[in-house]
Amino acid sequence: MSEQQGTAALKLEEFLPYRLNVVASLVSQALSRIYAERYSIGVPEWRVLVTLGQYGAMTGKAIGAHSHMHKTKVSRAVALLERRKLVSRRANRADRREAFLSLSAAGRGIYEELAPHAHDFARQLMGVVDPADRAALNRALNKLTDAAAKIAAELANGDGGE
Repeated sequence: MSEQQGTAALKLEEFLPYRLNVVASLVSQALSRIYAERYSIGVPEWRVLVTLGQYGAMTGKAIGAHSHMHKTKVSRAVALLERRKLVSRRANRADRREAFLSLSAAGRGIYEELAPHAHDFARQLMGVVDPADRAALNRALNKLTDAAAKIAAELANGDGGE
């Protein structure tokens, strides 16, 4: 190790945001292999499909908020899923600028077929965590998610958190 590495002000491999990103990226890559091979869909399409499978009819904006995806990604994913007849669109009579999206029968079939594979993947992943530590991990993830959302909102509002 060089002199500079030993005194670095910031070590990437010890930096929590980086470590969380690495875990998220690796998990997403592994999980996406399951649904990409079986259903020929990517991460954004999977998120839209699962969100609609969980909640039923939603607007694109609501899907984006729930899945933490930019509206452009949601729009592209919905367009692909519509072309494949996995998602259907119904006009919102109260607001013509938006539509309600829902799974078609084929989309619902994929969701129901995919769900057990996703659960198996999550169980396999969580299997490396000691059972006594699982509740603490879930609490820590909830706290980190809440803190990150609060910091992001403060930064978006120009508050800076102080």
